[in-house]
Amino acid sequence: MYCAPVLAPAAAPALGVAPASVGFFVTLVYVGSMIGTVTAGGWVARFGPILVSQVGLMLCLAGLAIGATGFLPAILVAAVVLGLGYGPATPASSAILVRAAPPQMLALTFSIKQTGVPLGTAIAGAAVPLLVLAFGWQGAALAIGAACALCAAALVPVRARYDAGRDPGAVVSLRSAFSPVALIARDRTLLELSLVSFIYGGMQITLLAYLVTFLVESFSISLVLAGAILAASQVTSVAARIGWGLFADRLATRRATLGILGIGMGASAISAIAAHPGWPLWALFAFAMAYGATAVGWNGVFLAEIARLAPPGRVSDATGGSAFFTFLGVVVTPPLFHAVLSATSSYGMTYALFGIPALAAGLRLLATTKIARHATRP
Repeated sequence: MYCAPVLAPAAAPALGVAPASVGFFVTLVYVGSMIGTVTAGGWVARFGPILVSQVGLMLCLAGLAIGATGFLPAILVAAVVLGLGYGPATPASSAILVRAAPPQMLALTFSIKQTGVPLGTAIAGAAVPLLVLAFGWQGAALAIGAACALCAAALVPVRARYDAGRDPGAVVSLRSAFSPVALIARDRTLLELSLVSFIYGGMQITLLAYLVTFLVESFSISLVLAGAILAASQVTSVAARIGWGLFADRLATRRATLGILGIGMGASAISAIAAHPGWPLWALFAFAMAYGATAVGWNGVFLAEIARLAPPGRVSDATGGSAFFTFLGVVVTPPLFHAVLSATSSYGMTYALFGIPALAAGLRLLATTKIARHATRP
């Protein structure tokens, strides 16, 4: 999913576009993801979460293979196909975890699962530049696609266990696709959290989509070193997701934890306004790691809270509906980021401006909730 931002500095010149144009690719990926996630509830109910995950992985392979053609219109199609494969992943996994996780460890369980995202991004940051050097950007895309296919095959032995509860009569229709979003819209608390995820999702994508290009263009460092900094930010976020999950389960409410995370990611982004070519290497790592710990660290706590608040039997729908808002934030943010960047010619200023809404959302969550874990039901 996040190989494209790392491939961008190498692929963009061959395609005749600017590296910052990767934001438009990411936008199309998340358009596909929005479609994939709102339809996932019906597919998961009818075919089971493992089969849906396998099909998603094969769609990712197809998207990467189409993109590897190097034909610009085909790459735009590839982005949507990749998103269709990525979208159902969270609703499918949530359907499994909500049955398996102890209630008192819900946030930790979801946070551990969500470490797969930054781990994958860390692998992209560390390995993709080396794959580009060895095989070119098109060969690197195909290698990542092959890894998706191997992962789909590895899931075959567990399908019978986790897909046993599927309902062959479950409704899959265009009308049912809007049901998850309607579920969120009818519930004020779910809607408020989903709108927060709109902002937080946008913050996450500003890091993942633009960090490598920001580092290469603003600090004149190599693609390999920029990829290593991205990888460091994601390794940090792996530990942070687990830490935030423990914090939310044992010390604070999940809502309060999400508020603290919003303040952290907003402050991290705003600090970029001080960026200049003289920043030492340790400062680049510190900025990326602090940003990663917050802007990429919130998802597990958020999904656990959505699962807790979901009506009985509708966890996949609630997760898919809330993810629609998250992905909408990811769709809207890159073109806005690109527009502000074009106007300011400053990555630091652009990051800072986008940090303000996250800071405000975090402050609101903290102001409207009790912080202590014992002050509310688990």
